[in-house]
Amino acid sequence: MPWKNGAGRTSEILCEPAAGDWRWRLSIAEVEVAAPFSPYPGVERELVLLSGNGLRLHFEDGQVSELLPPYGELRFPGERRLVGEPIDGPSRDFNLMWKRGQVDACLWRRPLAGTMVLFAAPGETWAVHLLTGQGRFADDSGLGAIEPGDTAILCANDAERGRFALEASGEALVMHIQEGRNHRGDRAGACA
Repeated sequence: MPWKNGAGRTSEILCEPAAGDWRWRLSIAEVEVAAPFSPYPGVERELVLLSGNGLRLHFEDGQVSELLPPYGELRFPGERRLVGEPIDGPSRDFNLMWKRGQVDACLWRRPLAGTMVLFAAPGETWAVHLLTGQGRFADDSGLGAIEPGDTAILCANDAERGRFALEASGEALVMHIQEGRNHRGDRAGACA
């Protein structure tokens, strides 16, 4: 789909709710030329470089940040105006966005070796985006194998807590999304 401002393209993985005004969203953007990013007032954003030689972010206030391989990342308020400039060729970037005051979200890049178990209580979601390697969820999850570029969404079933066991090797982005929290904008406090 086109960006909100029409200057680029995004592949949407999931937004919640699926219709109307979302509270949180996962997507992958392809940035081929320097272009302004769409502003999202009241939204926190976290970008992770997936491929390419990097992405240079020129903020309106003069700050310049670079997302460099492998998997450079940056969190920033969605209302900050900026231009994204690919470094020496196109880039692909993972994008986690969530509305302040409605949702808390954290993103980690984690090595995978052996079994990782995640528990999802009602009102929370885990997402695992496999960067490298391979993995397989336990048969009782109904999810099966996961390959690089796949994103698994893990959530509770009605009022019961969900348990998800992933046997994997490689590296992944692991995200925790909690509905109904009052986000303070303090990454250390919110993601500890």
